[in-house]
Amino acid sequence: SAIRPPLAEFLLRPGDLRAWEAKRDQSGAGAQLSEERRARKTRGFLQLLTFMGQTALAGGSTSTPTPQTLYPDLSCPEGLEELLSAPRPDLGAQQRHGWNPKDCSENIEVKEGGLCFERRPVAQSTDGARGKKGYSRGLHAWEISWPREQRGTHAVVGVATALAPLQADHYAALLGSNSESWGWDIGRGKLYHQSKGPGAPQYPARPHGEQLEVPERLLVVLDMEEGTLGYAIGGTYLGPAFRGLKGRTLYPAVSAVWGQCQVRISYLGGRRVEPHSLLHLSRLCVRHALGDTRLGQVSALPLPPAMKRYLLYQ
Repeated sequence: SAIRPPLAEFLLRPGDLRAWEAKRDQSGAGAQLSEERRARKTRGFLQLLTFMGQTALAGGSTSTPTPQTLYPDLSCPEGLEELLSAPRPDLGAQQRHGWNPKDCSENIEVKEGGLCFERRPVAQSTDGARGKKGYSRGLHAWEISWPREQRGTHAVVGVATALAPLQADHYAALLGSNSESWGWDIGRGKLYHQSKGPGAPQYPARPHGEQLEVPERLLVVLDMEEGTLGYAIGGTYLGPAFRGLKGRTLYPAVSAVWGQCQVRISYLGGRRVEPHSLLHLSRLCVRHALGDTRLGQVSALPLPPAMKRYLLYQ
């Protein structure tokens, strides 16, 4: 009955899994596993250990949603969960990544140091704004707040290069109408890039052509390591909307037609490309195990005060 691997040994020497499988095969318990099957079993075993550790840390309960369950899409950018679990940047950083008053349509007024803009009620005009910061590396996310009653016929959210036009003398989906911008029309649910409208793909793809109802707040996720742009709504990542963006410098951007609409931007942070320290990765594992709703109980853990503060990014 030497079929079951000794758990304690694997915790100390994970590489023994291969030796144990070889012994099992020699005893006639099964045929020799291929490299692919061994790798798959190893991953499954490590996932089991992770699950057991998380359950123990969380007091035995697994009912609390974690960022992984909030973003179940397999194409979710690596590091998004980590980025969203960290504290938001301070007001100064928010403003440095906000709307640029020197890089917008003349019909747009930027307010609050870049956190908001308002479009003046000008007829037969589409007006856009670009962010102050452009991104060419790393993972970045920002929240756009746009009241549904202020969107009108063409409300487009996305990114643009520094060359993309920000004003047109007619009503149109300006963002995404050329090779220098990429946008999601949150009213029509269409994706635009070098597009005039007809035939634009639906996003996200839904059965029977059903259109997603976009709430006031949505998340824009730009992964310049993979070259993708995607969106998230209500804790759900909708998948990549655009690919092939590597090698460019892209700025947050929107285009609007509704008079006196106010569009807010809130930069949520960026993730560096370099590997993180083991200490930081350990912090992520503990926060993962606790879940968002129980982070307030960190003070009750049997840990030194300095470690508790580190877990809370203090």
